Amino acid sequence: MSGAAAKVAKDRAVAEGLGTNKDPVKYLNQDFEELRAQCLASKTLFKDDQFPACASALGYKDLGPNSAKTQGIVWKRPSDICANPQFIVDGATRGDIRQGALGDCWLLAAIASLTLDPNILAQVVPENQSFQKGYAGIFHFQFWQYGEWVDVVVDDRLPTKNGHLVFVHSAEGDEFWSALLEKAYAKLNGSYEALTGGSTIEGFEDFTGGISELYHLDKAPADLYQIIQKALKAESLLGCSIDIANAYDTEAITSRKLVKGHAYSVTGAEEVLYRGKNVQLIRVRNPWGEVEWDGPWSDEAPEWNYVDPKVRAALDKKSEDGEFWMTFSDWIKEYSQLEICNLSPDTLMSNEQHKWNITLFNGIWSRGSTAGGCQNYPATFWTNPQFRIKLEEPDDDHDGSSHDPCCTVIVGLMQKNRRRQRKLGEDLLTIGYALYPVPKELQNQTDVHLNKEFFQKTPSAGRSDTFINMREVSKRMKLPVGDYLIVPCTFEPFKAGDFCLRIFSEKAAKSLEVGDVAKADPYEPQVSEKDLTNDFKNIFHKLAGDKGEITAKDLQTILNKLLTKRTDLKSNGFSLATCREMVSLMDMDGTGTLSLVQFKTLWMKIQKYMEIFLKADKDKSGTMDAHEMRAALQNAGFSLNNTIQQNIAQRYTDSDLTINFDSFISCMIRLETLFKMFKLLDKDNSGKIDFSLPEWLCATLI
Repeated sequence: MSGAAAKVAKDRAVAEGLGTNKDPVKYLNQDFEELRAQCLASKTLFKDDQFPACASALGYKDLGPNSAKTQGIVWKRPSDICANPQFIVDGATRGDIRQGALGDCWLLAAIASLTLDPNILAQVVPENQSFQKGYAGIFHFQFWQYGEWVDVVVDDRLPTKNGHLVFVHSAEGDEFWSALLEKAYAKLNGSYEALTGGSTIEGFEDFTGGISELYHLDKAPADLYQIIQKALKAESLLGCSIDIANAYDTEAITSRKLVKGHAYSVTGAEEVLYRGKNVQLIRVRNPWGEVEWDGPWSDEAPEWNYVDPKVRAALDKKSEDGEFWMTFSDWIKEYSQLEICNLSPDTLMSNEQHKWNITLFNGIWSRGSTAGGCQNYPATFWTNPQFRIKLEEPDDDHDGSSHDPCCTVIVGLMQKNRRRQRKLGEDLLTIGYALYPVPKELQNQTDVHLNKEFFQKTPSAGRSDTFINMREVSKRMKLPVGDYLIVPCTFEPFKAGDFCLRIFSEKAAKSLEVGDVAKADPYEPQVSEKDLTNDFKNIFHKLAGDKGEITAKDLQTILNKLLTKRTDLKSNGFSLATCREMVSLMDMDGTGTLSLVQFKTLWMKIQKYMEIFLKADKDKSGTMDAHEMRAALQNAGFSLNNTIQQNIAQRYTDSDLTINFDSFISCMIRLETLFKMFKLLDKDNSGKIDFSLPEWLCATLI
């Protein structure tokens, strides 16, 4: 209950602007300014009790406590490492980033790309931090995490061996912004070891809030060079790498001085006139700052002698150690994949009009309610979260004819917090998505979750290329103007996880979550005199006796006696609490008992719900599968959003993801009670009610 309340409070804060890069969430509720002020006032150096300088911060397996790799590690502050530590000297450069004993070159390539753009760097590495002015052993950094910016505080105790930093460090050894940035990112992900292995794009996204694209160069689209040029013009971040065949290939150097399994940055794409022909060149950076391509168009290659000296000087001027040019065709042959991170409007500082529009949804795959698996599982696929986008404006330079205008969108599905869960044995889920055109007759129906029949008869308009166990899957698509439904899913059903779904579009897109409503129109039987048969009256009077009304205990007795006679229903028997809630639902005069008519009305409701339950019990097991609950709720007159569906599954399903009859009835009665309570208190039908704390407690303690 408290967790659900916390989520509501968080959603309200986000709606008011919390989580933007101007108002980031304080990670673990640590406020940098407050903590620094406390340390300065007490003349002490900050010690971070949320990420202490101990074995658990290093890792859990290869860098776990008592592992060989952590022997001899001592945590030291920069002032204990060198005489005059500096945060940043003469601006951040790629020379500040030297890989240490951690397999996070993917991260370092992303950090190196930050140094190309001072504005983006200042967003991730806030200014006015120093080892001199206002120094208190505390620093902070900002990262994008699944739709919101967070501010992460760290102390400056860093792991060392033999007096030197173990992980990332600067070439000169006295500049510490990159080491502290790495520590903050390790804190965000649970440990340093959690940063081992990854894709540069993951770092790009967490530093910018952008959305990624992955291109396998053996299947490169014909217009890839133009895509790269357009991405560089749009200030996107680009990375490339060479696949490895086995572990022995990691960081092996090819005959042309390229490093396998290593993350490079792409920093330029220019066409030059060479011997009367245009040649497409691409510029690549090695974050090591050394080991460069020595083939055609490398730094001292003869090809440059045939290029206009002014052009050569301009291209050389932009190049630094570790950077080199090569032809686009050689690059395609030598490298295996390209990653592009398209930046969000709040990250871009340029005034040029090449910004994307963003639509973001957060969602949950919950076992038994919204974890439906892929299209291979039609019985459950439709229960996945569903989201709608409406594309009304075509691109300015769309490829279609005037009668078939197209819209460029990049759809990205990202699973949340999987690095943090590695130490718990969790790994990345295998994820993907499908996109469907919404027919005209359904375009106004946004409050109903589309059913199994819709997906059986509607072909998809697009989908992620493959289901894969990556943090994010994304794809660039050109779609005709229209309404589309996006269904994000795991490959197999019943796999639990949190996700965010993002749509970057060249023009604004309208969006909504399908079924993001809470409505009820439950069965309300009208009891006539003919419904009150003599047999029914006799049963009632036996229970009621002289008092003329029955209590919750009486109700429990008769209902459980009737249940024992039903072999087609599995039940543990109605609890007294459920029976009290049934009485509360029907008892409008506050007596805590039921009259004959009230009892008959309740009995007719139970019979109606029994009919719905048996219809949902496809295999005649006497129980309902949890994923069938959505259809049963619809048949009972309830339209509920995914969050409510997930809460119902958590509360009413057994460990085998089944719901027995008494749990089903308990859920129906509870929903009816809550809707009736709200309707009675919402006098003006505003959709909102106000409670004092005593009123809230009295209304909910039923």
